[in-house]
Amino acid sequence: MKKTFLKLFTALIIAGCLFNALPSSAAMNHGVWINDLKTLFTKNQAIILAVNIRSFNAVDKNGNDIIEIEKGETAGNFVNAIKRLNEIQAQGINTLHLLPVTPVGKIKAMGTAGSLYAISDFTKLNPQLDDPTNNLTVEQEAKNFINECHKRNIRVIIDLPSCGSYDMYLAKPGLFAAGADGQPVVPADWTDVRLFKTQNPDGTLNQELYLQYKQFIDMVQRLGADGIRADVATSKPYEFWQKLISYAKGKDPQFLFLAEASESWTQPVAPNAPFTPVYKLLEAGFDGWYGSFFAFKDWNNSSKFEKELSLIKNIQKDFESKGKPKSVIGSFATHDEPSPIITGGAPFANMIIWLQATLPLNSYFVDGFQTGDSYQYHYANQKASKTYTDDDYYYVHKGKFDIFNFSRKPGSNNTEIFENFALANKFKAMAGEILDKGELCVLNTSNPQVFSYIINYRYSSILVILNKDLIYNNDVTVNVKNLKQDDIVIPLAFNAAPNLNKGKISVNLMPGEVSVFMISREAKDVKTKQNLNIVPQYR
Repeated sequence: MKKTFLKLFTALIIAGCLFNALPSSAAMNHGVWINDLKTLFTKNQAIILAVNIRSFNAVDKNGNDIIEIEKGETAGNFVNAIKRLNEIQAQGINTLHLLPVTPVGKIKAMGTAGSLYAISDFTKLNPQLDDPTNNLTVEQEAKNFINECHKRNIRVIIDLPSCGSYDMYLAKPGLFAAGADGQPVVPADWTDVRLFKTQNPDGTLNQELYLQYKQFIDMVQRLGADGIRADVATSKPYEFWQKLISYAKGKDPQFLFLAEASESWTQPVAPNAPFTPVYKLLEAGFDGWYGSFFAFKDWNNSSKFEKELSLIKNIQKDFESKGKPKSVIGSFATHDEPSPIITGGAPFANMIIWLQATLPLNSYFVDGFQTGDSYQYHYANQKASKTYTDDDYYYVHKGKFDIFNFSRKPGSNNTEIFENFALANKFKAMAGEILDKGELCVLNTSNPQVFSYIINYRYSSILVILNKDLIYNNDVTVNVKNLKQDDIVIPLAFNAAPNLNKGKISVNLMPGEVSVFMISREAKDVKTKQNLNIVPQYR
């Protein structure tokens, strides 16, 4: 396996001369961090890893998956998190998305540590993330962590929860919406949180709530964060976001606002709650959104895939014409989705890796993905021997990243996924200009189970052919317009050598397999041609 990936890496190095790759963004200038996240994101160059600091570098000594602090085990915190940053940097990650780091509620809670999204205070950091062995405050530790990220050219996005905990409701009822019965509203099926009241009966903004959000922005910018991800952004009105985003960007124009929102979402989280669609959120100032790629696992042919790409492209073109570039993340597997290992095993995980490396979007992964974690926890939904909330069960969403308990460090031992992950991220960085400026076209294939697309930019192209069928091998032929015999075609990721003949590429794909090709349509450099002739074959 190692030899196989060394061959692929050799091909990447040699092929580098064929592409007009953008240099990696260097935001650290003479020891001073200069935020560039908005630019990085809107150019589709962000490679984002979502992490839960509470588990990020936790130490589970007895291997039962739960961190038992009373037995001397260590939960993740801002101090021990620094020890993983070199590893993260080496994997090609340039942005961390920190799942909520605010204090969590303990009443009517979910899980023994409390859900990260059951916020109880906008103005403080979660004391669970403090390292008790030093004299620093948790705020000082968080600032040190972000500084260490910046030293490694890693940007930091902090999550902004959309609802408040029951504890917060008891302390500040004026922040919350009431139903017809006068009781606080439970949104969707999130029984541990209550819906915020964003507007007064006369339609004006709830200034008390807006002040809380403004203080949150002040806090995270003071810590040195480079942006926020707004949880369920659709649940706040346009005017609320427009005012808040204008305030934040007035202090830092590069401060990123990423909306958890999809074009497929059409309903509010509760009756009579606000609902702001994606386009209006972008008009309010959000720089990016989620798209609908989480539904990719259910797309049995390329029509929905093509429709989603076309919809994104049209939205982007509309905003580009106004001088306001926008982009999306590859939301194939967020913390709200089951592990790709459960959905389709390692082939599906590898498919997601290469899709994100070759589509004009920002890559997005959840910690543990890079080694094939299925997020199966030994303690899941069992009665707990120790709890820090009023819930005495280890509540977990099956097959999903645990955000409710003091859980183990994410990860597994799939080296194939790990090697693909690092190589694909390096490829994405190298091909940055093509992904930013190229023209994407979905191609017809001879097999409806096989998707294919090409991105053309100047004399270079990236061609991708993937077998969406996770059970059977599939033979496929793809017509590549204007492909000539003297064009240079470099297969990067494949298991069986492709057949190239008269503008067609034929491959046999294993279940879930992705083939990636780099194509140069200009070969004036004879020496380059000679070098390419010695590229070793993959397998």
